[in-house]
Amino acid sequence: MNESILESGLWGLPWIDVLTILAYFSVVIWIGYRAMKRIKNQEDYFLAGRRFGRWIQTFAAFGQGTSAESAVTATTMVTTSGAAGIGASMMSGIFGMPMLWMVTPWYRRMRYLSLADFFAERYNSKKMAGFYACSQAVFFVITAAAGFVAMSKTVAAITVKPESALTQVQLEERAQALELRELESLNFRLLDETQKASLDQLRQEKPTLEFSYINRTWLMIVLAVIVLIYAVSGGLEAAFVTDMIQGIFIIILTVILIPFAMLRVNQMYDTTGLLGPFQAMHKALPDSFFQILGSPNLVEFTWYWIVSFGVLGIINVAVQANQLTAAGSAKDDETARIGFVRGIFMKRYCSIIWGFVAMLLLLLYGNTVSDPDYVWGTATRDLLGSTGIGLVGLMIACLMAALMSTADALMLTTSALITHSVYRPLVPGRSEGHYVNAGRVFCIIYIAGGVLLAVFFDDVFGLFKFMIMFNAIVAASFWMGMLWRRANRVGAWTSIVVTFAFTLLLPFMMPLFPGIRQSEYLAKQTLSYEVVNTYTAKQVDVDERNKAIAIWDQLDSLGKAEGQRPQTLAVGESFEKIYQIAAKSIFWQQGVEHVNGAAQGKGLLKVELVALDLLGMNLARKKYALNESLTILLRIIVPFGLLIAVSLLTKPEDELRLNRFYGKMRTPSNADHQEDARQMQLTMENPTRFDHLKLFPNSNWEFRKWNRKDWIGQIYVVLGAGGVALLLVMLVTLGR
Repeated sequence: MNESILESGLWGLPWIDVLTILAYFSVVIWIGYRAMKRIKNQEDYFLAGRRFGRWIQTFAAFGQGTSAESAVTATTMVTTSGAAGIGASMMSGIFGMPMLWMVTPWYRRMRYLSLADFFAERYNSKKMAGFYACSQAVFFVITAAAGFVAMSKTVAAITVKPESALTQVQLEERAQALELRELESLNFRLLDETQKASLDQLRQEKPTLEFSYINRTWLMIVLAVIVLIYAVSGGLEAAFVTDMIQGIFIIILTVILIPFAMLRVNQMYDTTGLLGPFQAMHKALPDSFFQILGSPNLVEFTWYWIVSFGVLGIINVAVQANQLTAAGSAKDDETARIGFVRGIFMKRYCSIIWGFVAMLLLLLYGNTVSDPDYVWGTATRDLLGSTGIGLVGLMIACLMAALMSTADALMLTTSALITHSVYRPLVPGRSEGHYVNAGRVFCIIYIAGGVLLAVFFDDVFGLFKFMIMFNAIVAASFWMGMLWRRANRVGAWTSIVVTFAFTLLLPFMMPLFPGIRQSEYLAKQTLSYEVVNTYTAKQVDVDERNKAIAIWDQLDSLGKAEGQRPQTLAVGESFEKIYQIAAKSIFWQQGVEHVNGAAQGKGLLKVELVALDLLGMNLARKKYALNESLTILLRIIVPFGLLIAVSLLTKPEDELRLNRFYGKMRTPSNADHQEDARQMQLTMENPTRFDHLKLFPNSNWEFRKWNRKDWIGQIYVVLGAGGVALLLVMLVTLGR
């Protein structure tokens, strides 16, 4: 995109791109205005009157599960971890698909406004419902922040200023960033003392290389206001109707870069045709890049980590409050199930395509973009900007659509939780209109919180990792409450409180005590070890070996060389590559840094691993992957174990209330609201009328017998999950 084009538009974009973005905003605001006229009560506002069909359900599930950080996170994972990064972000999700097919009807059969109502009814505890509502509100604010960060970074990279448009201060900072890049590309042992001092100082200052026409903070604020305009006014109907449009935009976002990137790769690497880019990948990237399991780039991605993380994912995803918002707005439970699972499968397949795009972008920009979060934006500017037909504006609209489709659903989910389970108990007896307006106020607070957190936390992947284990706090109470009649309020509270302490309270609070971060015991690390892999040499391996030989010769001339001189390597020759897996901190989430010669822990403290080590497991002798897997397993075993043990030792819940709850969960929902109310009345009068559907009659277990639809659906789900795995394998093997 040349300078004259930039100057002819707005925000560094040509007018055609600006008009594309404005047209998109106009459409979603109009949808919100139209939907506002249909709102009469809380059910209309928070669940759109429970009248959505399969297609809107599909795109609602796809939209809320896919945000602006999805493609950006995939790019970051591939840039830092190779193909293993795609596997890590996708394979654990596949495990949950068969389970989603079975549990999605639950949310529609609950007939709640929010999932917090489950805790109020099942455990007869409004306080537990309020706690759940508040914890989910925090979780969704973090989710929104991750989306805002990803979207704003990518748009900032798209609207970057040319060098001629920079101020003098910006030019000086850019020069420092270029100097830092040059110093980091050199072998540290060849630097003189002045260069080493400069490198250390520049790393601390972190100078900016590129500057944008767009102020990221103001961009996030403007987008938040637009979300508020259409979703706050029109409620869930406006959110999900726009999600259907935004889902199409997300699919466009997924594929729009592919043809342009493939053509550029073919030009750059002298390859041709559809297989050309795959051949270029295997020609330019080492074999280690394509390892999914056992990759030296992602040492924790082992089979046992995949299994433990997959199980945790299944458990945690089901308890997210937005699951009820999506599935609970369907006209009946079959619509909810088919639409929701279909939407999540769309996300799984898109994840593989994002990984493919990330590989292409790594070939094109891997050595030129310092922050992986900016790669997608750089590619958009470079590949689409020269077309002059509004594709850059379309990409920006797609990124905004991806964020907005998640933000609107989560905003309304959070608002429903707080309004119904916190505000209404505190301020009872008001009109439906009053509570709808209160919900709108909480929407504003939610979006403001997401933007504020995004301003202070700039790391997309860091926010993503923090979100992963959050829902373990309430997962056991949800699952055992659904499946085990003997689970009671005392057991549920015990599980929640202890898990909350180990997941959030202690990891945050303990490092605040003097001396904790400087503790010699807590600075312990895993043992460093070697991994030896055998590869067939490519030109990239030969170039790497020649560079290592040249550096060794330079060091030898200075009397600084260590070990034997590396042997020469030829293309096609089999060779062994030794990877030194560095020691990693056991107890600190962000590792250990050395300040004035003393070790100091960074980030949150992994309290559960401290407990295991003190019990005699000696985690310093175990691999990092195993320690991480133990962390995950403890998030499963401890909450469930505590709930079961305490429930068995204390008084069970009221039998009639339990019968009515489980009777309701076995009563299929009906699209006709009057017929649904009639069926529920029959169930309340005879709560055990569906007990013949229990898999284990006369027991405390509430598993249901599978019917023909369950079995057929599971076959399709397993085949679909296998298709995702097969697509991943094809991605890393084509072109060899």
